[in-house]
Amino acid sequence: MEKTPRVIVEPPDSRGLRAVSVGGTTVGSAWSPSGLRKVLRQLGCPEDIDLEDRRVIVWREAGSEIWPDRTWRRRTATALMMAGLILSMALLTVVGRPDAMGALTFAQRMTGFLFILSGAVQGLAALAALDYEGKRQFRYSGAVVLVGVLIALITESIFLFTWLQEREPTFYLPVYLLLFSWSLWALWRLFHEQVWRAIPHPKKFATGVALSGLLAATNFAYSAVYQPTSAPFYITLTAKFGTPHTDPTRPFIHVPVTFQVENTGKVPAYILVDKYLVYGRSAEYSKDDGGLRDWKKALEKEYDAELHVTESGSKTISAGQFTGPGYWLHPGEGHVKEKVIQIPRSVEYDLLEASLAVVTMRMDRGKIDLLQLQRVHPVWKKKEGRFYCTQCGDMIIHEGKVRHNNNIINVTRKPRYVTVLWYGTREKFAYDWAISSYQFGSRNTPDGEELRAEIARESDRYGVEPRSTSTRVSIAALMASL
Repeated sequence: MEKTPRVIVEPPDSRGLRAVSVGGTTVGSAWSPSGLRKVLRQLGCPEDIDLEDRRVIVWREAGSEIWPDRTWRRRTATALMMAGLILSMALLTVVGRPDAMGALTFAQRMTGFLFILSGAVQGLAALAALDYEGKRQFRYSGAVVLVGVLIALITESIFLFTWLQEREPTFYLPVYLLLFSWSLWALWRLFHEQVWRAIPHPKKFATGVALSGLLAATNFAYSAVYQPTSAPFYITLTAKFGTPHTDPTRPFIHVPVTFQVENTGKVPAYILVDKYLVYGRSAEYSKDDGGLRDWKKALEKEYDAELHVTESGSKTISAGQFTGPGYWLHPGEGHVKEKVIQIPRSVEYDLLEASLAVVTMRMDRGKIDLLQLQRVHPVWKKKEGRFYCTQCGDMIIHEGKVRHNNNIINVTRKPRYVTVLWYGTREKFAYDWAISSYQFGSRNTPDGEELRAEIARESDRYGVEPRSTSTRVSIAALMASL
């Protein structure tokens, strides 16, 4: 027994843990008598040692019967702390991965990697929580847990703030609310236990956390707000007629028409809608100023008011899509389409007009499911499901899901869809488009002002811009050039 070291058992701390020391050096800690025996066995003491033997064990301030640890409460707190950190880690990984792997700009990729890195820190914090809620053998476990909780509080605050901008129901909303409430509880618990006292250099630690949060917030604001707004976005359209030719064996004049779409800006762009149109115009002439006097009628019927033209009519000669929905152009890239229009020699048109119209969307603000958008849905076919519409006439629909390039926005609101409608008659070939949270054929689609307001808001959010150009040539000039 003389070889047995003299063991001192300290009084219980605030959690009920009693430190065990030998010769002034802490060698372990215990929650209960069985835990104390485990520490003593590691020191070489026999398993059946008498815990009341004062020659071996000295009890400070509290005897061997004082073990205030409540196991169920401690284990519950540990489980809650770890569960919150793990759930927050999973959420940050889900949010950050698409941006880190697929964002168009460097700043957006950095935002994604910051979220993944924050998730990794929370994974470490979940492991550190085991030690911090236990015997605290690792000196920095409290600091790591505190960092993990602060990350959860900051990120959930960002999610909730973003969600409050539109307040749309989303699958992730219960997760934000749960984790936000959990982070407040966890932070209160850590401050109640004065965790900063165990952190080496607490002022430097606080400064580092504050700077990291400021850096993350600045990067988010830059990638989500400033950069997609400041980068120039220009799409240049060209339409022109070429030199006509005749065919001696056929009663036709062949008129070449060239259409071109070029991205002259610094941002890649999707083409949502594109339409080219060639039509012939014939006019009725007046010797007086009847044309200008009748300007209201001219504007109503969509023709020009001219001094000696009382009324003009047009007839579509050729119409179609330029490339079709889902085509895209990188900066400096262009696409050319050449057509040859056939008109009879005895044509009664006065003018030929060619027009090109496109609707584009910035790729640095959103990503479209192109395979989905490029599918053609004729509304007259029953097999098209929700696209089938008996009252829509001859209409073709394209629809694709749109994902914002900052995934925080995607997980804080309902999904968005781009819808393109093509319809017309023999005389007119038209289109319509929209980006909204409503799919074609859905029963909950609103009418009127609400839908128009959402379409306008989403068009601005994704940088959607319609553009058009046109050119005219007189039939007399064409005939003279033959």
